[in-house]
Amino acid sequence: MTRRLPLLLALAGLAAASGAAAPADAPRPGGIAVIPLGNVAEAPEVRFGDRRVLVVEDEGRWVAVVGIPLAREPGPATISVRDGGAGTREIDFEVLPHRYREQRLNVENKYVEPDQAQLDRIAGERRVIDAALNNWRELPLRSLALASPVAGARSDSFGFRRVFNEQPRSPHSGMDITANLGTPVHAALDGIVSATGNYFFNGNTVIVDHGQGLVTMYCHLDRIDVADAEAVGVGAQLGVVGATGRVTGSHLHFGTYLNGTAVDPALLLAPLE
Repeated sequence: MTRRLPLLLALAGLAAASGAAAPADAPRPGGIAVIPLGNVAEAPEVRFGDRRVLVVEDEGRWVAVVGIPLAREPGPATISVRDGGAGTREIDFEVLPHRYREQRLNVENKYVEPDQAQLDRIAGERRVIDAALNNWRELPLRSLALASPVAGARSDSFGFRRVFNEQPRSPHSGMDITANLGTPVHAALDGIVSATGNYFFNGNTVIVDHGQGLVTMYCHLDRIDVADAEAVGVGAQLGVVGATGRVTGSHLHFGTYLNGTAVDPALLLAPLE
């Protein structure tokens, strides 16, 4: 089932119309390094550590689009490039320092100190989620510009160092978008639904695979309107905004991933009009 909204289609095509397929270079922890791959006729295979990296043709040149982990320390980094029969070469780049703010929240205690049954559930769900986030699907991409998944104010909460009930936890790996309960949530780009489920922390969740390791995640939904393995177009309704999982109120947690790594959605989202 593929449903499209003209406005979202227009937003998704904004960057493509400008001729730029890749996002802006932002080589920081939680950011994206856009690295020219030199004079090559065809897309080479690129790796960052042991992860395949998305490669796209941008204004007539091939570039690697590398997701940088939030936990990565600033400093030198390297990608490896295999140019068909020409062997493997390395390209160095620099991860720049960046400081994220702290966020303090109060939630139900079970979301801070889960019992053993809940820990077992979390571990099982983590395997499903990780498999969806790390899947590689070979597919040429024309543009990485994402349409807004929901109408609402975008926060800058990505990367916040979070403290729940006065206990430090992992940084926030997505963008919280303000929206009322029941507001439709739309696919940010064409793709395949790679996982759906009601997860302990994320609540009702949809994960969409867009190819070459570009993945989007939509969390805390009140309702899921798509099924696993369903093909969706940009603007397809995936569900509606809710307050399920570890939340303090209704909103959409929107996550974007490259090479299995959470990156700041603000770097990929088309600007609001």
